[in-house]
Amino acid sequence: MTASPSNATAPQAHTTQTSTAPAVCRLIAGNGPLLISLPHVGTAIPSDQQHRYTERALRVEDTDWFLDRLYAFASALGASLLVPTCNRYLIDLNRPLQDTPMYAGRNNTELCPTRHFTGEPVYRAGLEPDEAEIARRVQTYWRPYHDTVQRTLQQLKRTHGHAVLFDAHSIKSELPWLFEGQLPHMNLGTVDGHSCEPLLRDRLAADFGAQSRYSHVVDQRFKGGHITRHFGQPQDGIHAVQLEMCWRAYMQESPPQWDDGIAAEVTPLLRQVVQTLLNWRPTAAA
Repeated sequence: MTASPSNATAPQAHTTQTSTAPAVCRLIAGNGPLLISLPHVGTAIPSDQQHRYTERALRVEDTDWFLDRLYAFASALGASLLVPTCNRYLIDLNRPLQDTPMYAGRNNTELCPTRHFTGEPVYRAGLEPDEAEIARRVQTYWRPYHDTVQRTLQQLKRTHGHAVLFDAHSIKSELPWLFEGQLPHMNLGTVDGHSCEPLLRDRLAADFGAQSRYSHVVDQRFKGGHITRHFGQPQDGIHAVQLEMCWRAYMQESPPQWDDGIAAEVTPLLRQVVQTLLNWRPTAAA
């Protein structure tokens, strides 16, 4: 059973708007120490910006499709979820303001991406955003999202003594412009062990290692993007991990379509990962 490629809305009963920018993202508050960030799940490109983009780009093909739908179960477990509205083609919430490459020596997309993951242009010729437009997007979209992450993590730390950030992503299994060959199903990143306590990384690796259906690696191609690198400060009681999951693990890839059967098969593994993140406690005081 399939549905068209549009993101399902999160359960409205638990939804609260962020105070700084209600149109930018919605925070679904939980009662545990875990925040799940979904920075690339948004599909909207504002109407006043659509003239800049190619027809292909307006189909937002590089979205992290359906992750809010896939991780909806986490709310009932006690996790908080942060879901943005706008698409990464407007501004990439997982890139640093300095716009430095996430992975040196490889093809990368920018803070305001100018290329698809296949390398072709996103903007019509001559309509790329200039410095002033990029600065406006930073103030309107990037800062409110990051401020909400920061505020939520600090609140979780005050309540629970520590906070855990799970930055959830997904990607097409093969994208030669970005990487060689086919990615493993599950790509866990902890910035080579610097964004969380090693024991947490080990426990998550054990969750993936306890099954054989989905291939997995730790701190290889996707070590963690800006959100994981910036907010993961285990010495301050905030632990962050990133999961880059291939589309084939939970949906149909071409064209992107939700599939109830495929999603149901991977959900028990994701549920175990989320439960590990919720149950884990640091071994050392912050």
